[in-house]
Amino acid sequence: MERDNILPKEGEAYYFGSILTPKEADYYFERLFKTIDWQQDEVIIFGKRIVTKRKTGWYGEKEFEYTYSKITRKAKIWTPELVALMKLVEKRTGLEFNSCLLNLYHSGEEGMSWHSDAEAELGKDPAIASLSLGAERKFVLKNKASGEKISLELENGSLLLMKGQTQKFWLHSLPKTKKVKEPRINLTFRKIVKTKK
Repeated sequence: MERDNILPKEGEAYYFGSILTPKEADYYFERLFKTIDWQQDEVIIFGKRIVTKRKTGWYGEKEFEYTYSKITRKAKIWTPELVALMKLVEKRTGLEFNSCLLNLYHSGEEGMSWHSDAEAELGKDPAIASLSLGAERKFVLKNKASGEKISLELENGSLLLMKGQTQKFWLHSLPKTKKVKEPRINLTFRKIVKTKK
């Protein structure tokens, strides 16, 4: 993988740019928009149950259970489009994945606050491959100790890989913006290594 690590320390993040042509990216956006079983997320914030505007889908090779923001979801089985995209991502990264969390943002007024993907099911130092379809959005990483920030624009059809100790030492977010009116679908391919009994 001949890419430069965009993080200065304590982790690895690689931006591949577009790995799909605009036509391919638009095709997959439309297919996923129509075929994924989109659901509104419910998260617990300060003890209150909040229903998010953004929608999610949780898919995998098995009915994996995955808990984030104190909500447990059971994976639906891969769709043909997700399998095709996963194989492409695996080829580009040289890694293997068995699940995917999808997020549908209807406009820039929906985003994601600071967090790390450090759930127990992902094991130690997980690799997460993020594929973006639709509207270009700013993505920001912030070092937990120093507060140093690294930001980049995730374009339509682009791939970002976070691995090593990134989730341990860095937070990431998708800031809200009123400038973006178009929707975006983000696919985060993961590998579930610990399953619930």
